[in-house]
Amino acid sequence: MGLTTALTQAFARAADAVPPLTADGDEARRWAEQELSDPAYDVAEPTPFDRIARAIGDFIASLLNPDLSGGWGSTFALVAAVVVVVIIVAAFLVWGVPRVTRRAAARPPLLFGEAERRSAAELRAAAAERAGAADWEAAIVLRFRALARGCLERGVVDPPPGATVHAFARGAGRSFPTLASQLEDAATAFDDVRYLRRPGTAELYRLVAAVDDAVAAARPAAREEVPA
Repeated sequence: MGLTTALTQAFARAADAVPPLTADGDEARRWAEQELSDPAYDVAEPTPFDRIARAIGDFIASLLNPDLSGGWGSTFALVAAVVVVVIIVAAFLVWGVPRVTRRAAARPPLLFGEAERRSAAELRAAAAERAGAADWEAAIVLRFRALARGCLERGVVDPPPGATVHAFARGAGRSFPTLASQLEDAATAFDDVRYLRRPGTAELYRLVAAVDDAVAAARPAAREEVPA
């Protein structure tokens, strides 16, 4: 009996030495703060992008699934879907297509390796002005450029940036077979005064001008792609 009593008293003293498992309010808050300060919890925290995406999704869901009674919910969802589609199509038409047009217009047109923005009519007027001043070399070059620009504006011949005048003349000759030889003569006149530095003459200018007029008045047989 004395042994039993001694053992009971020893176990009681050991239990009193162990701290209680149930913490008070302050201790519990401290434990929670220590646990939540663990970096592992930062990974699970939603990012700003997640919050924005969730907000957008909730907004769309509220449009497509409104809490309306009397059968109006499905009608409202259908109207909202139609409005969204209309907005997307309008945005494409307003901002999508003009962007491509601006890029195409921003690219400077080239004629025989040189930038040339003037129209065929403007080039013809400039050629006539130089011819009036007896500057035949410049007049011949400008009139042949007018011929080429006129074909480009009509979509008859499409010379790439590296095309030579004779490559253009051959392409134009396939669209205007009856003028093929005259086109070659005009290209030769251009080459002579532009690259070979030969003197221009009134006769050569009239030749190029006559070919330009004939091509402008002729009906093309087909549109030709000119190789470089």
